Amino acid sequence: MFRLVALICLLAGSAAAETVVATRTIRPQELISAADIRIDPGTIEGAFQNPNLVVGQEARYAIYPGRPVMRGTVGAPALIERNQLVEIIYANSGLRIMAEGRALSRGGLGDRVRVMNTASRTVLFGTITENGTILVSK
Repeated sequence: MFRLVALICLLAGSAAAETVVATRTIRPQELISAADIRIDPGTIEGAFQNPNLVVGQEARYAIYPGRPVMRGTVGAPALIERNQLVEIIYANSGLRIMAEGRALSRGGLGDRVRVMNTASRTVLFGTITENGTILVSK
């Protein structure tokens, strides 16, 4: 009897769950608006349940109508495009070096990207900051 009651509680709890689903084809690198998604009943493993976490994000891959919006298919909007000239900053123990570089990939806030120093042609890895500069560390 206890197992039956536990099963009914589990099924009732999962019926109230929701999944974020695309209403139209969302192309890669496109920002997602509230009109692009809807909430469907049911839970899909790995899909977003809160629409507020999806709106304003950028699609990393194509998302087709009626398909759930999965984690990993959306991310922060890109701040830097591939081949864009950027400022590279190296800071360590009071030493701060700034140089011009060229981004070798696109990325958003906090993404780790490759960047080439335009003066020396050295390829480095750095993290994109909120103002679009790339912070290089050891």
